[in-house]
Amino acid sequence: MFEYIIGTITAIYPSYLVIEVGGIGYRLLMANPFRLTDKLETTEQLYVYQNTTQDDMTLFGFRTKSEKDIFLKLINVSGIGPKSALAILANEDHSGLIRAIEAEDRTYLQKFPGVGKKTAAQIILDLQGKLDDLSPTALANESQLDQPKPAENAQLTEAIEALKALGYGKREVKKVKSHLIDLEPMSTDEYIKEGLKTLLYS
Repeated sequence: MFEYIIGTITAIYPSYLVIEVGGIGYRLLMANPFRLTDKLETTEQLYVYQNTTQDDMTLFGFRTKSEKDIFLKLINVSGIGPKSALAILANEDHSGLIRAIEAEDRTYLQKFPGVGKKTAAQIILDLQGKLDDLSPTALANESQLDQPKPAENAQLTEAIEALKALGYGKREVKKVKSHLIDLEPMSTDEYIKEGLKTLLYS
């Protein structure tokens, strides 16, 4: 089982990035890969999780150890698969996620794609009181790591595609796009963060 991988980030797409190690390009599925846009063509360490099924082997990538730890806890919840866990992690306010679980805020949890009443209740049942080792302060500090540089407004299209890749529906994406298009130009990552904020808190 892999813990992390060190290599050169060679390409970034809405749902994954490619990291090259020893002449081999590994596809890592990630929550908002565009967070690492400013790391393109640089050598980085990313934490990984290998998911193996009868038909496929998939690698999931994480910027920090805490992010990976939350992912591992989420996929142990009945009804939450690896891709659903990534969609939840795409909102970088992980401390907000923890607070919602501890406060039994089902409404907040149900705003994530694929999370209904039953799954939200299961998340609370399985994880409440089990995230103490992931302090909100540490998570807040991690969310400030490697903020991207400003980019052109053309990055809005990439952000919309990334939201679609996370599982948000046409109606939700359309609502977010109408909001984002009125904002000042941002990087792809900033558009995604603003879009997720709109989806989760509106």
